[in-house]
Amino acid sequence: MALLESVKVPLGTLMPSFVLRDPSGKEFSSDGLYGDRGLLVIFTCNHCPYANAVWPRLVRLGVYAAGMRLGVVAVNPNINPDFPDDAPGKMTAKARELGLSFPYLVDEDQSVAKAFKAQCTPDIYLYNNKKALVYHGRIDDNWKDEDAVTREELKEAMNNLAAGIPVDKKQMPAMGCSIKWRD
Repeated sequence: MALLESVKVPLGTLMPSFVLRDPSGKEFSSDGLYGDRGLLVIFTCNHCPYANAVWPRLVRLGVYAAGMRLGVVAVNPNINPDFPDDAPGKMTAKARELGLSFPYLVDEDQSVAKAFKAQCTPDIYLYNNKKALVYHGRIDDNWKDEDAVTREELKEAMNNLAAGIPVDKKQMPAMGCSIKWRD
């Protein structure tokens, strides 16, 4: 799999509203996913080795975020017949395997990923309670080896957001497999 970086989205950009379903058909709106302090949106999938390497960290960060009154949602834009491991039924199994504490939603027509300008899996966005982007970057400084991580940028951004401290504007892009666009 080729490594791709997320594109720069200006901080302060307002979050695109969306309504998506989980694999069982339950509907979720972006407004309903928000926590008191904001929302963490993660574009990810099942098959990408980069996404799989960081899924355990995202699971822990999801629990951490809930304790900080931040909402969390994962969105799978790779609903593509060429990638059967990312099909909704496989998403259900993945969510159960990981013990996800947040929704894992299906972006069937990929319109939500396009609205966010998502490029890769994972591609991570943190919004404040005014729906303004405060962080768009990587989880930490070593996607390959969690034991070698020296800086947890996403967690730092979440902590600052929750504490009312400005989030560092110097942000490194997320990296992962390209989204498998259907058109």
